[in-house]
Amino acid sequence: MLDDWTTALAKALGVEIEVPAGPLLDVARDAAHQVARPAAPLTTFLIGVAVGQRGGGPEAVADACRQASELALGWEAS
Repeated sequence: MLDDWTTALAKALGVEIEVPAGPLLDVARDAAHQVARPAAPLTTFLIGVAVGQRGGGPEAVADACRQASELALGWEAS
């Protein structure tokens, strides 16, 4: 179901990229648990913006997810 949704949404938005759901869901979990629940959608949005600006594909998504997870896992609220 989730793969069908992301495929349909990507097509509707005119996005031609394979959506790596696993890394995106993992980083959303890390941000929600380590930072705050609302950080999850904001984090995945910013990853998308970063990858779009860099002109990257699935490998760039995975790299940005890794960077964001590392930041979230080391996050200490101030």
